[in-house]
Amino acid sequence: MAQCFDRFPAVVGVCLLLVFSSFGNVAADVDETSGRPNILFAIADDWSYGHASAYGCPWVNTPSFDRLAKEGLLFRNAYTPNAKCAPSRAIILTGRYSWQLEEAANHQCVFPAKFGGFMERLAADGYNAGYTGKGWGPGTANDRSGKRRLITGVSYSKRKAKPPTKAISNNDYAANFSDFLDQAPKDQPWVFWYGTTEPHRGYEEGSGLAAGKKLSDIDHVPSYWPDNDTIRSDMLDYAIEVEHFDNHLGRILKHLEASGQLENTLIVATSDHGMPFPRAKGQAYDESNHIPLAIRWPQGIAHPGRVVEDFVDFAGIAPTFLKAAGVKTLAPIMQPTSGKDLFDVFAADGPVANREYVLVGKERHDVGRPMTTGYPIRGIRRGDWLYLRNFQTDRWPIGNPETGYLNCDGGATKTEILQMRRDGVASTYWQQCFGKRPQVELYHVGKDPDCVVNLAQDPKHAETLAALQQQMESQLKAQGDPRINGNGDIFDQYQNVSDKEFNYYESYMSGNKRRTGWVRPTDFEDKPLD
Repeated sequence: MAQCFDRFPAVVGVCLLLVFSSFGNVAADVDETSGRPNILFAIADDWSYGHASAYGCPWVNTPSFDRLAKEGLLFRNAYTPNAKCAPSRAIILTGRYSWQLEEAANHQCVFPAKFGGFMERLAADGYNAGYTGKGWGPGTANDRSGKRRLITGVSYSKRKAKPPTKAISNNDYAANFSDFLDQAPKDQPWVFWYGTTEPHRGYEEGSGLAAGKKLSDIDHVPSYWPDNDTIRSDMLDYAIEVEHFDNHLGRILKHLEASGQLENTLIVATSDHGMPFPRAKGQAYDESNHIPLAIRWPQGIAHPGRVVEDFVDFAGIAPTFLKAAGVKTLAPIMQPTSGKDLFDVFAADGPVANREYVLVGKERHDVGRPMTTGYPIRGIRRGDWLYLRNFQTDRWPIGNPETGYLNCDGGATKTEILQMRRDGVASTYWQQCFGKRPQVELYHVGKDPDCVVNLAQDPKHAETLAALQQQMESQLKAQGDPRINGNGDIFDQYQNVSDKEFNYYESYMSGNKRRTGWVRPTDFEDKPLD
């Protein structure tokens, strides 16, 4: 099917909802027996695993997420395979791993027209599709004729409201969802993508304290950051934005209850990747890829209220939604999915077979290195172990210092760590968050959740390391990963969505001191580093 997909003429291969009628009755292979569920996909931007009261976090209050967990399933080992906005969301939409998505493995990319997503597929099969807030991106998603794809449905964004802080969006997400519900045909199932831009940076500094939170509320500051008032306050500002996502989720649930549609709606609440802090966002450590996940579906989950320890990843989201909707044929809109749907987990009352590990990795994220190269990583998280392989150890993992470490958003924590090294106060935090890395990393996450004690050179763990490496490589080869199959340079050759950004490093170093919008002026290093 994958080979045949590219032979469809452009008018058939397009994914715009506006032209789906030209496909004829593509819903003929859909099981139309009992009521097909509505689907609500709720996704925060940069929210790390564990930062919800359902997980026992004392400084983030998430009653709406907690309700979904209590009335459905709470996942303890859910992962995105690629910890950056655009590639992570591309995995969610397509059900394919980022190393199978060509340009869409990168950030700020052009989404290949040949890869369709579950929103487009469900729209073609009779679902009313819409979204509010952040859908897929940043990047460009056009069909083969160059027209913009409705890759997450029709936008609902007219409603605005005064946000709780100056840094939070004024999008009234819940009111926009209510508009969608009001306009949705009553005899038609719907799929809706609720995506906040929170808790993505920037933050209104001190907003957590101003809201009544206390520095002492925080029970754990990761060991790769200094434990001081600046860091703790930054974490509380992040908590305010997580709670904003949860607030609107709660209002959305009330709209569903009022309309009598809650019980026939499959609801997934999650985040695209970890928090926008050093060593977390855009990397491949546990804080990077490990994400919160709760799913509520009364009609499909056999034992609600259960905590799931099985390993699951985002490539399973699209096939789960498609199966729930009864979609049996993906062509011509989608290529085959690679992920495993979650129906085995939904039916179980305990651990299920063949869910002991997940694969993770990355290619090019933000610009900032010579020739717009990325920092390729592949890894496997199995049981308590995390194995990582860094393919280009001569490169700066977070982006070059002189251009501001562009794969880490500017904020109080980043500034604090950089300044501490410059002042000669402490360099360990800088090394752990921004410094260069060895080729192989091995962490026992059960004993070392912060992933700071690299056991790769410890002979006691040589057998474990070899087994993880072998399993990772065999799985990636089977999935056709160009990086493992000797053609990894292709990811660096893909253009960014903007030619100006594609040559950012060379332009900056030649004297055009153009600054990006997501780092602070204090983030740039004027002196060369080893």
